[in-house]
Amino acid sequence: MARIRHKIAILSGKGGVGKTTVAVNVAVALAEEGFRVALLDLDLHGPNIPRMLGIEEGPSVQEGMIVPAKYGPNMVVLSIGMLVDQDQAVAWRGPLKHSAIQQFLSDTAWGEQDFMIFDLPPGTGDEALSLMQLVKLDGVVLVTTPQRVALDDVMRAVHFTEEMGQQVLGFVNNMAYTICPHCGGRIDIFGKDSSNVLSELLGLECLATIPLEPKLAEFLDTGKNAIMHMRGSEVEKAFRQLVASLISRLGGEGK
Repeated sequence: MARIRHKIAILSGKGGVGKTTVAVNVAVALAEEGFRVALLDLDLHGPNIPRMLGIEEGPSVQEGMIVPAKYGPNMVVLSIGMLVDQDQAVAWRGPLKHSAIQQFLSDTAWGEQDFMIFDLPPGTGDEALSLMQLVKLDGVVLVTTPQRVALDDVMRAVHFTEEMGQQVLGFVNNMAYTICPHCGGRIDIFGKDSSNVLSELLGLECLATIPLEPKLAEFLDTGKNAIMHMRGSEVEKAFRQLVASLISRLGGEGK
């Protein structure tokens, strides 16, 4: 971990808010900016990153070290989904998860990297606890959707992160709206945006507002991300803005 300049965890208080979609597109956008990026999938029970990136080859082992899979010229990826059969369930209790995360961190030849993005499972369970105990992060990015029930869980995740001695960089308001394909008008599908509650109550910065784009879900199912395959779209622009906000929060230092 000492050879990795910036370490950022992507966390959500609840499932279904697009956390892995955010992690994948942030990592790819950083890599396209010329940064060296590592993406570590710590969602041990639901590892979706291999499918979203279209990675079919798993990691290799050299001299007793795991060598993560390559994705393009600037990015490496590791996921438990590369190490087990696609339909095999990972039925592990806390100690096994902790050991696996330790191995991913210390027994993997990550090399020199500008960024490592950690994709955590929803909530504040074993994986998040282990990571935050083992690694001093540059910060945590929280992913939410606009409705209040999602924000309640985010606020719990904020307090958890702070109790673990880690910093919250801000939040992403995902699936915030969609554009009507017929009239071009904006539709707030989750009702009135209540994400300003996070800013008002907790002083958190909204790092990006990302629209709901049905085509993105279809693309990710076939290993195509928004950055490379939806150029010029509102969703790609939003992810680029998120990366710019992250770099700004880190003092403008990437490399």
